[in-house]
Amino acid sequence: MECFLSEESCPLCRDTSTYFYYEDKRRVYCQCKNCFLVFVPPAFHLSRECEKADYDKHQNSPDDEGYKTFLKRIYLPMMERLSPNSQGLDFGSGPGPTLSKMFQQAGMTVSLYDQYYAVNENALKTEYDFVTATEVLEHLRTPADTLLKVWSCVKPCGLLGIMTKLVIDKESFKSWHYKNDLTHVAFYSRETFEWLAGEWGARFSVVAKDAFIFYKQA
Repeated sequence: MECFLSEESCPLCRDTSTYFYYEDKRRVYCQCKNCFLVFVPPAFHLSRECEKADYDKHQNSPDDEGYKTFLKRIYLPMMERLSPNSQGLDFGSGPGPTLSKMFQQAGMTVSLYDQYYAVNENALKTEYDFVTATEVLEHLRTPADTLLKVWSCVKPCGLLGIMTKLVIDKESFKSWHYKNDLTHVAFYSRETFEWLAGEWGARFSVVAKDAFIFYKQA
């Protein structure tokens, strides 16, 4: 039976039609009836210090061929759609920026922004031909505000490329490894992205099972 938690408004669409979705030994998860986001209530979020300490453990590197192969799921579809010498932003670039270097090697100009490793507020005041956010959205505590800011950085006719794993259903969620990372607090589905595209008036394409491109209309 669904237990509605009106005190937990959705952090993406701010709707109050949210309900208990699942609970494990460490956290509670809720889902929004409006945009279908599955999210962790703020009471279960890590402190910023613990979150940063977890990110510091990441070993992503531009020299890691396996990691570059992983990123090609968004890099190649973006390259197919971008004009030469396009300018972009790697949002949430992390401690070892890699995707930005791949684009730079292809002749693109790429700026970086990361709340811990590349704090550059000026980068968020510019419009770009493309913006990427790979393995970022699941970490967003306030996706409504953050995604609106990211979307505002995309020029008309520009692209936003996203990589994140999707919620399939509640049964799969129970054994889903992705939820076990305590820095992951927001989980999206195909329906969530379709809702987001509608809000933005954007076109939306699935280019891999965990890679998506939003096209900003002129």
